[in-house]
Amino acid sequence: MKQKKNSMKKLFTLLCIGLLITACAQQTKNETDMDFVDNVKEALADSGRIDLNSLQWTREPGGFEMKGDTILITTAPHTDLWQRTYYHFQNDNAPVLQMKTREKFFSFVVKTDFTQSHQRFDQCGIVMYLDSENWLKGSVEYENDEFQHLGSVATNKGYSDWATTAIPADVKTMWYRFSRREDDYCIECSTNGVDFSQMRICHMYAGADEISFGIYACSPEESSFTAVFSDMKITECAWKAHDGQHA
Repeated sequence: MKQKKNSMKKLFTLLCIGLLITACAQQTKNETDMDFVDNVKEALADSGRIDLNSLQWTREPGGFEMKGDTILITTAPHTDLWQRTYYHFQNDNAPVLQMKTREKFFSFVVKTDFTQSHQRFDQCGIVMYLDSENWLKGSVEYENDEFQHLGSVATNKGYSDWATTAIPADVKTMWYRFSRREDDYCIECSTNGVDFSQMRICHMYAGADEISFGIYACSPEESSFTAVFSDMKITECAWKAHDGQHA
């Protein structure tokens, strides 16, 4: 009888410990949720305006400046984002300035000015950097005095691709629109900030829940330039469902 009582006492103690652990875990989760600031939700509530002071550096650049609604990023030499494919090397040191969200449907627009780019692969544009092996970017990369590469890179599970088209070298500004529909993404570009053309639609395996996204600039070779970002805003998702697809 005594042995049975001891067993019941131990069972009750273990049950209490389990309930305590569960309660502590739930409290920690609630505190984390309270601390989480959803930049997209805040921007949509403020007519799409982005508070630049709320953005966070994943990596800081050689130099930067924030003036009003404009951000200037000065790159350092030998900074880049690339994983394995074709070149085999792994470069993961480009400066990235991002906001975070759990919103599943929205668009982000930014204007880039890369007038100072002058060395091969100098680049600036939009990015969704999740971790070193999962990220998405769109940019114009300097090539020479005749042409540049307008393109995008999707890196899933540690392997990058690069889809490009040649554009004239005298193009010095480009708008981008980054849109999310759950864990699918679209990058578009525009020369006037009004008429956008599709660059890429892709699925991001690590992009199903909370994401971070924003802007980046880098100089993979022996170079440095200052990229200018302006006209940033968040809008309702401009990437609409195709005919027959549920919204």
